[in-house]
Amino acid sequence: MFGNISIWQLLIVLAIIVLLFGTKKLRGIGTDLGSAIKGFRSSIKDSPSDDETAEQPAQLNEQSKAGSSADKNAASAPSDTKDKV
Repeated sequence: MFGNISIWQLLIVLAIIVLLFGTKKLRGIGTDLGSAIKGFRSSIKDSPSDDETAEQPAQLNEQSKAGSSADKNAASAPSDTKDKV
């Protein structure tokens, strides 16, 4: 694919890119790309194993049910206090 492109042609393309975008913008793009790759790698390393993911949805469902009933109780309590005041 790139067999016919020489090093001089690549340097000319690189020089044109630097002239178009500027070194500060290219440095910023490189920094953003590097941090995105670093974050992706850390999320892959921190991902739970298959055994943990099977247990996790059941725990989340129980927590969301408990949280939603607590939210309903909390939502009704402030309205009662506002009426009394």
